[in-house]
This record gives sequence, structure tokens and C-alpha cells, in this order.
Amino acid sequence: MFKGSIVALITPFRDGAVDEKAFQELVEWQIAEGTHGLVPCGTTGESPTLSHDEHKRVVELCVEAAAGRVPVIAGTGSNATAEAIDFAKHAAQAGANAQLVVTPYYNKPTQEGLYQHYKALHDAVELPILIYNIPGRSIVDMSVATMARLAALPRIVGCKDATADLARPLETRLACGPEFCILSGEDATAVALLAQSGDGCISVTANVAPKQCAAMHAAWQAGDLEAVRSYNELLMPLHAALFCETSPGPVKYAANLLGLCETDVRLPLCPIAESSKKTVEAAMAAVGLIGESRAAE
Repeated sequence: MFKGSIVALITPFRDGAVDEKAFQELVEWQIAEGTHGLVPCGTTGESPTLSHDEHKRVVELCVEAAAGRVPVIAGTGSNATAEAIDFAKHAAQAGANAQLVVTPYYNKPTQEGLYQHYKALHDAVELPILIYNIPGRSIVDMSVATMARLAALPRIVGCKDATADLARPLETRLACGPEFCILSGEDATAVALLAQSGDGCISVTANVAPKQCAAMHAAWQAGDLEAVRSYNELLMPLHAALFCETSPGPVKYAANLLGLCETDVRLPLCPIAESSKKTVEAAMAAVGLIGESRAAE
């Protein structure tokens, strides 16, 4: 259903508010550069610090700007099931193509609790669901058995895997079947996940290198493994640099270098350190996204 390079969009801010113009221009640029799908209001979009009204507005802005050209997978996750359902209902009304639902964070639900959370969402809203499994942030890890149980429900169509366990996507494929969509949640291991029966990547790096990320996935789909290897090696230092501090601080700084948005993040995140800026600049220059002279400033 979903494949290729799908960007986990940043949410630009200006003077404390969502910069709607910059956000829609970012969406337009992403599509022009070849990105295969859009995820507004994920972790990279600073969903924890968006108000409910802002969250819903960002989804609306994304759907409007995309205008049906690429799929929009709206972040709707919450650690309160009722709140997630509210976001999901809005995403469906706004015209999103699917929803990305993170495993409930902080609560630490059991596997049965995870199943019931996603089933409640499934039953409440007729919008396809991608399960976002990221134990490093949410603390809870959905088992393959629970994911297979959920995959039996018709509107639970895939997952974003950020477990860093490269056996997991193949185990998931065997348990959930050939139609279940498996997307990487980690740029650095996206190619490895593709080789382990994956379909694509929900990418942070694609915010600033959309053309290169899309080309790498297109090369994979075409069977051009030499090109895949070349792009993967080119992008690896940038993947690392964009996580030199907590995301999305580094990627917002990188986007600012390209003139896409301000560097503003919301507390408890803060602007990245000067040393981190140098790391990001060097990686951007290495990929050819900015000039060497800019990185040396």
C-alpha cells in the first residue's frame, strides 16, 4: 500500500506559532523532489508540543498542499485511546489516506492493552492504520505475535518499525503476510530493512535530502543495487548528524541552512549546540546540499 521514501515532516514555527506558509512550501518542495508520501504530526513534527487545534490544522494544511498527489499518513497517536480516536476521526474528515499510530508511551500497556488500544481505533474510524513501534521512545515493544493478531483486522495495514532489530521485519512479514506494509523508522538501517522484506522508510533525512532519499528507494525498486549502495553510503553521515542531538533539533537546523524554515523548536527541546551545528553543516556539505564554504563559516 505504501512504499518508498516517505518523509516524517518537521513542523516549522515562527514567533511561537506554526508557520503555515513555510509548512505548505515544504510539502510542495517534497513532492517536487520526488518524495513518495508525507507524514504530518509525527514525533519529528513535534506532536507532543502541538496543541490539539494546531495538530489538526497541520494535518489539514498537509492534505490541502498535497492535493492527492502523494499519500498523507497523519500522525494520530496518543497514550490516551480516546484522544487518539479524536485525532483519527479528524484525520479521516480532513482527507488523510491513513494514520500512523505510535504505541502508547509512558503508560506501559501490556500486549493485551496494546491490542485493545489499536482495535478500539480500528473499530472507531474507517481509516487505515500503520502501527508505529518505537520502544526507544515509548518504552513498550509490541511483539510480533500481537502485531500479527492486529494484522488480521482489515484496516490495520502495516507498521513503522523503529526497533533497531533487523530480524524483526522478516519475522513480521512471515507472521503478518505479504500484503502487510513494513516501513523503516530509522534512516540508517532503511536499506537493511528493505533487504529483510521491507517496503520503504518513514524518513527524517528526507526533510532535507528528499531527492536523494527518493532516488535510493527508486533504485531499490528497480533492482539497481549498485545505485542503492552509492546513495546509502552518501547519506549515512547525514543520517548520523541529524541525530547528534534529540530530533528534530538537528534536522530543523539543517532545513534552516536550506532556507526552508526557522530553527525554532518548542520546549523542552532547545536549539542545538554550536558543536552540533558544525556536525550538521559538515554532513550537509558532504552530501552536496550546501557549499563547502557555507559549512566552514
